[in-house]
Amino acid sequence: QWCHQVGLKLSNKVYVSKEGTVAQYGMLAKDSIEEGEVLFTIPRSALLHQGTTRVSALLEKGEKSSLESSSGWVPLLLALLYEYTSSQSPWKPYLSLCTDFKTLDLPMFWSKEERDRLLRGTGIPEAVDTDLANIQREYTDVVLPFITRHPDLWNPDTHTLDLYTQMVAFVMAYSFQEPQGEEDGEEGEKPINPPMMVPMADMLNHMSNHSANLEFTPDSLKMVCVRPIRKGEEVFNTYGQMANWQLLHMYGFTEPYPSNSNDTADIPITNLYKAATQGIQSDLDRQLLEERWEMLCQMTQEKGAFVFDKQGCLTDTELHTYLRVLCMSKEEFSEFRENEGWEEDDEEISLAFSMEGLPGLKASWKQLIHEAACQTMRSYRDGEEGVDSDQVLTADKVALAALSSRQQNALHVRYGQKSILHRLMELTRSSFQL
Repeated sequence: QWCHQVGLKLSNKVYVSKEGTVAQYGMLAKDSIEEGEVLFTIPRSALLHQGTTRVSALLEKGEKSSLESSSGWVPLLLALLYEYTSSQSPWKPYLSLCTDFKTLDLPMFWSKEERDRLLRGTGIPEAVDTDLANIQREYTDVVLPFITRHPDLWNPDTHTLDLYTQMVAFVMAYSFQEPQGEEDGEEGEKPINPPMMVPMADMLNHMSNHSANLEFTPDSLKMVCVRPIRKGEEVFNTYGQMANWQLLHMYGFTEPYPSNSNDTADIPITNLYKAATQGIQSDLDRQLLEERWEMLCQMTQEKGAFVFDKQGCLTDTELHTYLRVLCMSKEEFSEFRENEGWEEDDEEISLAFSMEGLPGLKASWKQLIHEAACQTMRSYRDGEEGVDSDQVLTADKVALAALSSRQQNALHVRYGQKSILHRLMELTRSSFQL
């Protein structure tokens, strides 16, 4: 009824259900669907964001400048706080599907002990700690002063930090961002489009090998089939090229190993530094390393990690720069500083740092990558030995089924990352390491 009222048109070839889906609500095919068919169309007036809420005048004009924050989400979150607790909200039937947000099992709702126990080494505990600190700061510094000034619309006793945190999780897990138009890139960096809630589109579950895609037009948004779907099959959208750690962090689920073709593993840049310091004997050599490291950090603006996927290094240019500088002779480094860098051949670098190209790298480069990967592997709760134990658990369907959903998701994240790191270690293992 609500879809009919707001003008959302749903194809008679699909339906929404909790049965026969991979998780919670999902969309299933009643009939065979061909590539290019539109599954539903939602007018922009039915989207929920700061421009469509009944308090939009206040959020978009009145006090817009006071709502600025690092996340950029405050106007949408205030709109959600208002609409979610209003009995007269035109989005009430839509918002009632998330009555208590208990289905949002993002790691931010796990205990700190459970995050550290299940996810140590994956990067998620650190990301969640940052999120929670930012949410609390944003609520205290921006949201609370604003809602206190408008007691006729918001109430601090109702619109608490706890509810605000749940709304952040709702936006993380269910919102969409409109892609920047091609013309937007012509005049330098432009602000990223803020997130918005898209009813019906957020019913679809994600898979890297997806079958539908959300398209944006001036008047409406359309979910379009991108490959044939058989009758009875679940329709999958894509949330982007997301590794399992990102899916769990932001959405509260993972793709079972090894189905996520976008899985990645990070090697923190600090681990490359630790690898480079090994074997240094003299103060002079340590001083030379420090000089190189300081210059590298300035050149690359201290990016946090080198990222590898199943095909190779996604941050190959940065990794190439670090390895080349760290392994230079004293004379080469002096010349490099005078020339302020060198010309890069991106295509050649990409090939060299693919999984196929890694064994052909210089021995000194391979040694640094190998040791940095080993350092990273040791950061997991069970160290390097954990690859085998997680592999056994992943292959044992009975043992896997006995795990809680949190344990399963953590396993998929850990084993996916460790598998990439393990392969990296094997490919960079030189004869002197055997």
